[in-house]
Amino acid sequence: MTAQTTVERNVAHGSFTIERSYPDVSPHRVYEAFATEKGKDSWFSGPNDSWVRAERQFDFRIGGKERLVGKWADGKVTEFDATFWDIVPGERIIYVYEMHLDGKKISVSLATLEFKAHGAGTRFILNEQGAFLDGFEDGGGRERGTNELIDKLGVALKGA
Repeated sequence: MTAQTTVERNVAHGSFTIERSYPDVSPHRVYEAFATEKGKDSWFSGPNDSWVRAERQFDFRIGGKERLVGKWADGKVTEFDATFWDIVPGERIIYVYEMHLDGKKISVSLATLEFKAHGAGTRFILNEQGAFLDGFEDGGGRERGTNELIDKLGVALKGA
């Protein structure tokens, strides 16, 4: 008889909203940083000193998929797998994504991105609602990590 491991199944929920203003950047340019592979590659990655990209796929359309896999210096592997559900060019993107850590699904999230004209620039709003699975303790890490990514987006937009 084979011993079976029992996994305690549970879900913890979390949500956050991040807003940024880009005074001299048009909503179209901010949107393109999400809607094109070149734009996304300019800022969407792990920290350069401790993360290496292992795989990248990008199919930006309703029903399209995005995938990013990376390996950390300590050997851990993270996988981001998204499906685009709603796209209004220059105004809104809604996608659902899963995160895996070392092959184990740790979360499923709904992300809504809005790009609003604000004077000569853009007001960007990101709202995320996450379900953290089977004992994965986020402890605010997703919000911190997303803030870091959006900071990298700001740097990329200044350099574009």
